[in-house]
Amino acid sequence: MINIKIRLIFLCTISVLSTLTFSKEPNKMTKEIISTENAPQAIGPYSQAVKAGNLMFVSGQIPLDPKTGDLVSDSIEEQAKQVLKNVQSICEAAGYSLDDIVKISIFLTDLSNFGIVNDVMKEYFSEPYPARATVEVSALPLGVNVEIEAIVLIND
Repeated sequence: MINIKIRLIFLCTISVLSTLTFSKEPNKMTKEIISTENAPQAIGPYSQAVKAGNLMFVSGQIPLDPKTGDLVSDSIEEQAKQVLKNVQSICEAAGYSLDDIVKISIFLTDLSNFGIVNDVMKEYFSEPYPARATVEVSALPLGVNVEIEAIVLIND
């Protein structure tokens, strides 16, 4: 009698698991492209930002003025400010703000500019700050000194 009950429970469990596992359609994550004229247009085959699931990925931004398409200046401070304005414009185009950023990556051509970029960041972000990585690279597009990409958490 116990053997029959164990077999019956086993068969029922397999049946339920099979139904749950194989009858569902795959969970397809959609992606939404974010674009705004208030940030520089992509200078290659990529999007300004992509929303996927509960995250938005903001492509690396460089210090281009979106109105003119020109570099803002040679000053690392002014370049960092313009980059963060561009990131902010993309976030706002999607209905979010810099406060929703959970991770940024900063690319500098000269790591000695780290302190200057930190000071600029304090103008745009408040605690709790996003997670961050900063790396020195040999070169950036159009010869700029700083590029920043971001990941935004979507809490809709």
